[in-house]
Amino acid sequence: MLRTDFHFELPRELIAQEPAPERSASRLLSLDGGSGACRDLRFQDLPTLLSPRDLLVFNDTKVIPARAFGRRPSGGRVELLLERALGATIALAHVRSSKALRVGAIIDLPGGHRTTMLGREGELFRLEFSGEVLPFFEKHGEMPLPPYIARPVASADRERYQTVYARSPGAVAAPTAGLHFDAALLARLTQLGIGSAFVTLHVGAGTFQPVRVDDIDSHVMHPERVSVPEGTCAAIAAARAAGGRVIAIGTTVVRSLEAAAADGRLQAFNGETRIFIKPGFRFRIVDALLTNFHLPESTLLMLCAAFAGREALLRAYDHAVHARYRFFSYGDAMFITPARDAHAL
Repeated sequence: MLRTDFHFELPRELIAQEPAPERSASRLLSLDGGSGACRDLRFQDLPTLLSPRDLLVFNDTKVIPARAFGRRPSGGRVELLLERALGATIALAHVRSSKALRVGAIIDLPGGHRTTMLGREGELFRLEFSGEVLPFFEKHGEMPLPPYIARPVASADRERYQTVYARSPGAVAAPTAGLHFDAALLARLTQLGIGSAFVTLHVGAGTFQPVRVDDIDSHVMHPERVSVPEGTCAAIAAARAAGGRVIAIGTTVVRSLEAAAADGRLQAFNGETRIFIKPGFRFRIVDALLTNFHLPESTLLMLCAAFAGREALLRAYDHAVHARYRFFSYGDAMFITPARDAHAL
């Protein structure tokens, strides 16, 4: 298939620049992948789409304030966007500088810190910091809002560009489907007997990189770190045994679970994945998906198309545009059930 098979027209004014006043106050578009039927709901209607036997699986990664600014000894300004820490003082990062950095180049950072360029790994820079990487960014970094949010970072973004259940630092972009949940809604779901479990996928900055090839089979995903614990595997087995569904809260959860089941059965997994889910993929674990609206021609849109069917998904997106839904990270949500041929036999 071609990248352009996943194009749609999106008016710029529908790209959400701010979160909803309350987390669960967003809209929710329900898409039946079997029939293509859509329903306009509110996010607080989510429990009506669930059963007490269902299991919600969340990504508990925590977003690091991963963007920081420094200066070269010559005075030139440098922007760092952390991709991931490789050790206490070593990290991979995206670097923007007016002049190319050479091995050994030093960048002066806030708080008396500095970092030294050790080498390149593709588009990323390997850096050595004068202190521990994560504490530096927690104190001196700012939240790495996506490039389509065209405003300065605000203090409120530290809270709102983070799920309420985030607990494992490592992401540089939020698993945005989870941003809609607040403590009250989570408590309501628990009272209804709907189960929950967690995986961890540390979302990298590569999630915003466009697909640059025309034939999507030639696209190579960036690696991301994933942990699917044994307890989550057991909870999924129990939900299935009780006749419940496994509902992924976000595309990162889909990729985590399906990567952990790549050998045909779900098992605990801790490592990196480059799994690229596109039409033709057969899902083994996920029975329904809660997600936000995604960029045209993006790998996340392709994943949703694999689950719901490309034509049904693009018709739903066309409906969302005409109904003035809010798009992308701070936007509204979709609840998707699969097309009839989405699952492996």
